[in-house]
Amino acid sequence: MEKTAFIERGQDLLKDLEERSVFLYGPRQTGKSRLAAHILPQDTYLIDLLDPATLVKFSQSPSLLQAEVEQRQLRNTVVMIDEIQRLPSLLDEVHRLIENRGIRFLLTGSSARRLKQAPAGDINLLGGRARERYLHPFSFIELGEEHFDLRRALNIGLLPPIYFSKDPRADLASYVGTYLGVEISQEARLRKLDSFSRFLKIAALESGRMINFKNISNDAKVPAATVASYYQILKDTRFCHELPAWKKGRKRKAFETAKFYFFDSGVARSLNGQPFVKEGSGDFGDAFEAYIFHEIKTYLDYRNPYTELSYWRSTSGFEVDFLLGNETAIEVKAKKEVPLRDLSGLEALSEEGVFRRFIVVSLEPNERRISLKGKKAGNAATSDLFVDILPWKKFLEYLWSGALITKDEEV
Repeated sequence: MEKTAFIERGQDLLKDLEERSVFLYGPRQTGKSRLAAHILPQDTYLIDLLDPATLVKFSQSPSLLQAEVEQRQLRNTVVMIDEIQRLPSLLDEVHRLIENRGIRFLLTGSSARRLKQAPAGDINLLGGRARERYLHPFSFIELGEEHFDLRRALNIGLLPPIYFSKDPRADLASYVGTYLGVEISQEARLRKLDSFSRFLKIAALESGRMINFKNISNDAKVPAATVASYYQILKDTRFCHELPAWKKGRKRKAFETAKFYFFDSGVARSLNGQPFVKEGSGDFGDAFEAYIFHEIKTYLDYRNPYTELSYWRSTSGFEVDFLLGNETAIEVKAKKEVPLRDLSGLEALSEEGVFRRFIVVSLEPNERRISLKGKKAGNAATSDLFVDILPWKKFLEYLWSGALITKDEEV
């Protein structure tokens, strides 16, 4: 694919920066720096901590930040610090400049791990003076019909430089090597990188499944407690997202184990060496589900960050892939014709009487609605269940328009 001009992103940082400072997180190559360069004036004061000389200068004397801001006579404007996690001690100076000069900071980073662990870099130090935002790989709404290709997205992922690369497999392999060699060794400071590398490949295979720490521990040859700490590293470095179980049901007992989805399907496939998926295969269904998770998670982080996302699985075997708050239940089926038997999870969940909308995201060409007759129990009967079978593009249209979350679900 040919490289394109800048593609407008769905994360609206300018709106946030008008009011206060922003921490912008996201894995490497999601486009944080390019987005910042696109939205900020060319004369914005930029401190690039990836530059060794700049890092050494401010690490030796963090107070230089205030001196340089005063020298430039900056007040009530935006200052950008790229890769802030490399120098948490700068947050003390950031705090003072926010208070004393009305400076708003755009603080980008691929990980909040060191910020949270360093006493001087505790995010709470800024006491609500900075919002936390997240930048994901591309979404369908950003690429649009012109650039989006579902099969390409499932196989090589949606990281901007890799999606448009002429040799995405080589670039993915390089990306994974950089993550292990730089992100993990520097940010997590692991003693045994080989153990983490084994775990990472297994975690990539387990993406989207209920986590069994004991099994992963056995396969990775590390203690279960270490597996838990490794997953925390993946969360802190935004390499995976946790999907908690929905536990509010009363009719059926449910599992409480979380799932984890990797932030990008191409990176996950590169890690575990999986071949490209073919439509109709089980791998295609898993990849399609992971992609829909990516779109939902991206939408929530950009538009409705306070709406909970979860999944449901009963101990009797019923399951629903995604639950948006207490509003919408979503099942994902990579099928061109969804049979009635695939609605059993939604039907079982409907008996809880909580969710009001039931959707199947599919490969079907047209939108349709199925009505399932309510069940009778003694003299009582449940109401009819209406399930909307949606083509995946139509689902994304509804999702990004905000139609799947009603006003009482918004904050």
